[in-house]
Amino acid sequence: ILYKAERKQWYQRRVRDTTQHQSLASMSLFLTKLNTKRDVDEAIRDTLDKVLVLRFGRENDPVCMQLDEILYKAEREVSKMATIFIVDVDAVPIYIKYFDISLIPATLFFFNQHHMKVDFGTADHTKWIGAFTTKQDFIDLVEVIYRGALRGKLIVNSPIEQGHVPKYELIYRGI
Repeated sequence: ILYKAERKQWYQRRVRDTTQHQSLASMSLFLTKLNTKRDVDEAIRDTLDKVLVLRFGRENDPVCMQLDEILYKAEREVSKMATIFIVDVDAVPIYIKYFDISLIPATLFFFNQHHMKVDFGTADHTKWIGAFTTKQDFIDLVEVIYRGALRGKLIVNSPIEQGHVPKYELIYRGI
């Protein structure tokens, strides 16, 4: 009897995990993908008076799927301030090298062709590494970047509390 109960619990967990994985994977289907360097260049050049959010990562990476879900859910709420695109790191290796993306997912922000920097309290101000903890963290960050950019700032302070900022260590090669 105990064996049947354990088996049933295992099956329920498996169904729940598979369903959650499928729903997360489908989120990237709803976000616009940029597949070439030219697409990324055009997005940076043509997005005016809005924050351009570029998520660099892979569709099948679990952390990327988690971030895609947050981006998808927040897309409508930030639509007047931001445009969101996802970029596969394998499709545009030149930008991976240019923006020094060594950890994925990496989220970069632009405003009127200018790379916006954010002081997250980490060593790297050029990009967000990892998934946002909550949808509201992402919305708050986009709003702060948007308002700061309208005032002409190229670097803004992060509104995200330090407990929600992923910690990582930068390793510089060849120095």
